[in-house]
Amino acid sequence: MKTDERPMTGYDRRMYAIMNRREGAPLYATAARRRAAVVTHMVLTGAGIACWLYSVLGDERWATFGMLGILLPWCAATGVINGATRGLLELRLRALDERQRAEKNRVVSRAHYVMLWLLLATTVGVGVAGLAGVEIEGLVFPVLFSVFVVHWLMPLWLAGLTVGDDPVGDEADEMVAVGGAEAAGR
Repeated sequence: MKTDERPMTGYDRRMYAIMNRREGAPLYATAARRRAAVVTHMVLTGAGIACWLYSVLGDERWATFGMLGILLPWCAATGVINGATRGLLELRLRALDERQRAEKNRVVSRAHYVMLWLLLATTVGVGVAGLAGVEIEGLVFPVLFSVFVVHWLMPLWLAGLTVGDDPVGDEADEMVAVGGAEAAGR
């Protein structure tokens, strides 16, 4: 992944500060809580996709309100995952150190690998459904839209699942102080 040697802007510093706030740390302090946040995000995403497709293709007005009801918890779950990863996928490259850049590259590469197999499974599933006599013309748009959304969110989900626990004690305080000093100096 190439580096961005430009200095950090005010936007970069604000986003770095937001993504490294520790008030929400109890929500993602353990691997089990991070997994729960990612699974919750996946479920809310699936429900949001279903509601959107019902409102667009099924012309169901209730689905629009369902989608709006899902939006706030979905945004909160996204915030928990972003907090757990310290904004790994949201921050610009110039705001990330070398270790974070390597981690971002690893997460994106793994997400592409997982999506390869998901796309293969989707293709086989649609092909088998077509051979079984299922009318697949009506399924093309919903399946493609769903796969697009999963492709978009897969790096976030994998980052949330693979992020390690924060160090405890003096080491954690030192990392925050060094990280804050680096962010201010960029």
